[in-house]
Amino acid sequence: MAHLPSRRLLPLNALKAFEAAGRHLNFTAAAEELSVTLSAISHQIRQLEELLGVPLFHRTRKGLVLSTEGQLILPDVQEGFDHLASALSKLEARRGEGTLTVSMLSTFAMRWFIPRLPRFQEQYPDIEVRITTSLKPADLEREGIDCAIRHGDGDWPGLSCTRLFSESLVPVAHPKFAGLIKKPSDLKDQKLLHSQNRRDDWRIWLNSVGETRIDVNIGQMFETRSYAIQAAVQGMGIAVMDPELVAEEVAAGRLVKLFDKTLPLTNAYWFVCLEHMADAPRIKAMRDWLVQDVSAKGGQTAAQ
Repeated sequence: MAHLPSRRLLPLNALKAFEAAGRHLNFTAAAEELSVTLSAISHQIRQLEELLGVPLFHRTRKGLVLSTEGQLILPDVQEGFDHLASALSKLEARRGEGTLTVSMLSTFAMRWFIPRLPRFQEQYPDIEVRITTSLKPADLEREGIDCAIRHGDGDWPGLSCTRLFSESLVPVAHPKFAGLIKKPSDLKDQKLLHSQNRRDDWRIWLNSVGETRIDVNIGQMFETRSYAIQAAVQGMGIAVMDPELVAEEVAAGRLVKLFDKTLPLTNAYWFVCLEHMADAPRIKAMRDWLVQDVSAKGGQTAAQ
């Protein structure tokens, strides 16, 4: 790589453009998210590539993909912006009781929480919700975060945990695959899509239907489930996902469930906060609203 700039001269706008484009794998979507023109995104990416001396993206017949170098640095760039957002949230949280900082996985935030957020804000217009995302469970007290949505077994000492909904898995794909795949064994001729933090999902689902002959180590690996979902929407292969995370795509016909077999898992999604903060009005408002929203859509909750 070329000589890198000092921290004082880091090209933050170019890094923001790269992070958004890398997350969406689409320059147009990145431009819309950042409220800039497509040419501005292209210019900023090109500027960053020239600075680093390596390509960050490649264009293929199937669309935009990250280069090896792009895949290498994207997680660290995202983590850097997460840290910046967290640092600012700590200060902003002191400005008033109306701010609520919530931590969760980025895929969960984009595909489950944010679509529900407008309804919460309509009911509680005085609560300003700040979202921070990370691949690691947030330390609520140290990081100044009010509450979080965590994935796991609900056994976190020192935290008040309220179950939102159980996790499950089902294979999903572009509608063009619906006529090609009639039984699980048909998956052996297709590209399986994986995410790095959920490497066992395909093995778990295939074992549940008694299909052990398919090599789950082949296919294409993505940094997050959001990327894998987008690849499935583009027809690049078959993903196995929690139906809650692809509900919008299935409802719109961009994805279809390939089998009736939806596998329930042991882990669930939980609303958590520090035990001594459980009755804080803004935290209680968010927890109670989420529980009600899940229940209204047929989910089951159980406070613990």
